[in-house]
This record gives sequence, structure tokens and C-alpha cells, in this order.
Amino acid sequence: MFSLSTTVQPQVTVPLSHLINVLHSLKSSVGSSSSASCKSRKRKERAADPELHCAESVWNLRELGLSDLGTQQLDELVTRVLPHLSPQEAPLAFGGQTAWRTSHLSTHSFFHNKHGFSWSRVPTPVFSRLHPSPLQSVFTDLQYRPALVQTRGFKTLRSKTRRLQSAFERPADSEGFTPSFMKGFLTRDKGIEVESLDSMVKNKNIPDGQQDAFKRGFAEGFLKAQALTQRTQDSLRRTRLILLVLLLVGLYGISKTPFISGLDSAVDPVQMKNVTFEHVKGVEEAKNELQEVVEFLKNPQKFTALGGKLPKGVLLVGPPGTGKTLLARAVAGEADVPFYYASGSEFDEMFVGVGASRIRNLFREAKANAPCVIFIDELDSVGGKRIESPMHPYSRQTINQLLAEMDGFKPNEGVIIIGATNFPEALDNALIRPGRFDMQVTVPKPDVKGRTEILNWYLKKIKVDPTIEANIIARGTVGFSGADLENLVNQAALKAAVDGKDMVTMKELEFAKDKILMGPERRSAEIDDKNKRITAYHESGHAIVAFYTKDAMPINKATIMPRGPSLGHVSMLPENDRWSETRSQLLAQMDVSMGGRVAEEIIFGHDYITTGASSDFDSATRIAKMMVTRYGMCEKLGIMTYTDLAAQSPETQAAVEQEIRVLLKESYERAKALLKSHAKEHKNLADALLMYETLDAKEIQLVLEGKTLETR
Repeated sequence: MFSLSTTVQPQVTVPLSHLINVLHSLKSSVGSSSSASCKSRKRKERAADPELHCAESVWNLRELGLSDLGTQQLDELVTRVLPHLSPQEAPLAFGGQTAWRTSHLSTHSFFHNKHGFSWSRVPTPVFSRLHPSPLQSVFTDLQYRPALVQTRGFKTLRSKTRRLQSAFERPADSEGFTPSFMKGFLTRDKGIEVESLDSMVKNKNIPDGQQDAFKRGFAEGFLKAQALTQRTQDSLRRTRLILLVLLLVGLYGISKTPFISGLDSAVDPVQMKNVTFEHVKGVEEAKNELQEVVEFLKNPQKFTALGGKLPKGVLLVGPPGTGKTLLARAVAGEADVPFYYASGSEFDEMFVGVGASRIRNLFREAKANAPCVIFIDELDSVGGKRIESPMHPYSRQTINQLLAEMDGFKPNEGVIIIGATNFPEALDNALIRPGRFDMQVTVPKPDVKGRTEILNWYLKKIKVDPTIEANIIARGTVGFSGADLENLVNQAALKAAVDGKDMVTMKELEFAKDKILMGPERRSAEIDDKNKRITAYHESGHAIVAFYTKDAMPINKATIMPRGPSLGHVSMLPENDRWSETRSQLLAQMDVSMGGRVAEEIIFGHDYITTGASSDFDSATRIAKMMVTRYGMCEKLGIMTYTDLAAQSPETQAAVEQEIRVLLKESYERAKALLKSHAKEHKNLADALLMYETLDAKEIQLVLEGKTLETR
């Protein structure tokens, strides 16, 4: 590279070979100006176009940034750059023979290109002087080559030289200058010039008669391509617009989430004007306790005048489906105040702080609309016991915020918090202390009176037979909650609709009750006559013992229709809810359980008893064990409980087992004696079951009295 610095132009760096080529072309014009020398040089080979040669010389100087140099400066530059020739060599230089020979052909080796001669004794110089150099003289004297020579294996300089020459031939820029090698570098990746349509027609030798058709076809193809491109661009624009709109909508939605905003929108209360205590059935004690809360919400001055205050929170505890949510709604409806409903699971989020934020928002809205009722269902999911968990280090923030909010308002501020849970033992102790949920109301499953009221309430909403006795269904649904009874009525209505009836009768209610208790009927089960006969005598044995045993429950129905896992069953209904049971009643239950196996043994023999009595034996054994170990109903062991038999001595364990066996054996013998004494009734009842499959209490009584049943 060669660097030239002057006071006129800034420093320009160009390859030395390019500068030598330009100055070498001007060797005949040294001593005169570039424009004058251009006019005086008129050789034969350039006489045809002298102006082009002039423009080329000026362009070369301008490309190198040397157009502003004077004659003296140019002469000095040529003298310094070109080799200094002796007086003997000068005539040769300016007489037509140069001291330098230029070759644009690449040789076979790097050494030849660099030093101007090869390893042979007669070199062929490239950019070399006519007189041998010291290096050439040294190698000429050597007899052997000192090393192997690397042969060229890449592209030569022809293409590069051609690009540089084409760059020099371009017209000069009027606004500034750029070295030619830079222009070639910047424009070397540009595509070739597009051929015109006329030249394409001429080059393809298209006949004159077909040139118009060719141009017309070319134009039509071009227009179709333009239209296709336009449609593609329009489709891309629409797609981008849709994606942009979706992105903006998504960003707007994300901005409204708790993860971004940290707060939910305002909680809207609900007015419970259509729900009162009249809609709540079967929980009279709970309604009476909540009546005080309603009075406070209606007339708070009545309590503040005497200095009294009601609890801040009321905790409703009871099994699922007993009406806890309905009671809370009834409180708000009776007092005619806003009702804020929230589930405990709504405060349990994966984002940290969202649950606490929702608690704050809920209480802020409630205080702004006091007096009101806040109901939190499934309170145990948000108010459970606080534990240290490395998996959930922020799980306590929500309950801590709830505890702080319940202490953050005055007792008489007019906000009543009602919580409902099925697991009060899972609540944190700080939540149920006085000052928070300090009033606990138990909502139990309804008794027979409550079940009757609930059934009558739901039966009013459907078309029913006026002769339906709801108390009979209520007696046979011990342990049913209000939700279970609602489902029973709904199942009966669906059954009546399937059968094409205009109203719901007692038969549909019984069907729905059996379906809920024992599962759907298995009418598709193919049972042979032998198994049907065994099942009929088995179930009639239960019915006979129950009918003739003192203190046994009244029979409700007997059937040999398979339901669930059983092939038949006998249902019995207590006349009233039993809060406690006597020893005679427990023994009667054991005897009824033994009736099925005893009937099989009497009718079919000891070798043909079946496994159908397994559940009966489980029930009888459980009653006998409770009588011995829990109820103190064994004379030998006395009034003592044995809750953990494993902790007792072997003698005590053996005594307990012996007493249980005695009770079961005595029960079995009593059932056998009773069935033998009523063998005729036993046979008649079994035949009736084989004929009708299902008998209710009245039909069973008619059969046992020896009367004939009406044909169905």
C-alpha cells in the first residue's frame, strides 16, 4: 500500500500497483499539465478518439485524488514513485523502450510473482528491472533448489483487473470523488442490466408476424404477475393487521389480569330479596340463632343503645348439602342488605399476593356498602392452619390478610361475615377465636320432620298425585340431606316422564329412593329359576323375622329385583328417628340379619347355603361387638369399655371374643325357631315374591294373613 499526504487533499490510501499503473500511463506527459499533455499526445492508435483518452486520464487522476496537483508537484511525484534511472537508461525510458515490463498474467508460483523470476537460471521477470537484483544473482549461482515451490491454485488477477478497469471507465461523480477500487467493491454484487423487450425479440430471432403476439403475451403475463403480487401483498397486510389487533387485545387482557394490575375489579353485591327463612326447611335451630344477626342488620341502634355488640363473624358448620349457603342468603334477604358471595378457592391463586389483594378488595367494597353480609363458602380452603412449607412460602399471606381485615373494622360497623365449612377442625385457631368467627352455628342433617318439610317443599314444584304421603318417604331416607331429597324428587319426576305418566306417584318416589340407596335395577341380569328361588326364600326369611319379632323396625318393602351388588333386599322404616337404641332393639336387628341364612338352611339344607348372607353377618357381628366392648351390655365382662383390644391381655381378648360368639349364636337360634314356627307364612311370602318380584308393606301383611293379592 502507498500513502500520500498533502496539504490540499486529505490522506488517501491506495494500492501501490494502482498508482504505478496510472503514473506509468502518464510517463510520456511528465512536465506538462494533464489537460495540455492530453491535447499534444496524438498517436496513431488513439487518433480516432482523443477526447476519450483525455477523459480517461483526468478520471484516473481524480479517482486517486490527484486532480488538483500542479505540474511541478506531479513531476516530483512521478520522480519519487517511479524508479530512478541512470542517464544511460533514460533514452530507453522515453525513447519507446521502458525499463519496466508489466504483465497482467499470473505465473505458476508465488515466488515468481513476488520476485520477478523463477527458480530456473533464466528468469522471466514480472514487474522487474532489466538488471539482475542481488537476490537473483545469489540464486543464479546456486546449483540446487533449496526447497519445494508451492504452485498457485486459486483465481488469477484477470477478473480483478477487469473490474478495476471498468470502474475507471465510469463517468466521474459531480458531487465528490470515490476511488475506483471502492466503487468496484460497492457495486460488484449488483445484478446484471435488464435486457429490453425489443433487444430480446431481436436476439431470439422471433419472426415479424409473431413479435406482436410475443409482446402481448409478455404484457399479459406481467399484468397477471402484478395482480398476483398485489393480492399477496394485500393478504399480508390484512394478516399483519389481524395479528396486530389480536396482539393489542391480548395485551389489554393481560393488563386487566391480577398478575399485572394486582387488584381485581369492583366486587358486585347481590340483592337477596327473594330468599328468606321461609325457603329454608329442616334446620329450625340454626334459623333461630341467625335471627339475632338479622335483627342487628335491621336495627343496629337497638343493640348499641344497651352497649352490646354482636360477633363479627358467624361460622356455619355441617355436612354437605344441609343448606349452609341457603341460610346465609336468607340472612341477607331477611335483612334486605347487599350480599357479597365469595368462595375460598377464589383466593387461592398461583400468583403471589393475588389472594391477599382480593381479600382487601372484598372488604373495601363491603365497608363502602355497609350494612351488608359477606359470605365465604368453603372457608377451610383459605383459612386452613398455617404451616411452614418450602414449596409454598407465600401461602400464609391470604389468611394473614383475612385475619387483619376482620380486626380492621368496628363490631358495629354493619358488616357481618358468614363462613361455611365442612371441616371446622382444619381451620386456623386464630380464625375462630373470639373477635373473629366467634359464633358457631351447627347445621345438621334434617330429622324425619325436617325431611318431610323438605319433601313437601320440593313436591310443590312438580305435578304429583294428591295421595302421596311424604312422611313415608321421609322415614325411609334416614341420613339424607336437603340436597339428597331434592335429587330424589327430581329422579322421581324423570321416571314418571319416561313412563309417560301425567304426574308423580308414590311408585316413582319409591323407585327413586331405592335407586339412590342401592343403585339402579339390573333387569338385564339373567338369573335362573334356582337362584331366584333361593333369593325369594332368603328375603322372605328376613321379612318373616322382622314381622314377628318384637322391637324390630316395621317392614317397608321386600324385593328380589337385583340392584347394585345385591340380588334382593328388604327395607325397613323406623316410625321415628332413633336417638338411642335399647338392648332389645339391637338384638332384634341381629335376629333379622340372621333370618336370610337360617331360611336357606331350613329350606335347602346345610350343604346348599350360599354366600349371600356375608353382608348380613357383618352387620350382626358389628352390633354384637359394640354391645360387648362399647355399650356394657355383657353380664360376664360387666360395664366396661374395650376400645383397643390389642392393648388388652390375652385372657381379656379371649373373653370378649367368646361373648360376641355367644350373642351371635343365640340370635341365630332365635331366628331359626321363629322361621320353623311360621313355615307356612314363609312359603307363601316366597311364592308371592317369585310371582310379583316386589311387595310393599301392605301386600306383605296381606300375604302373611293368608289373603289373596289383587292381580296387577
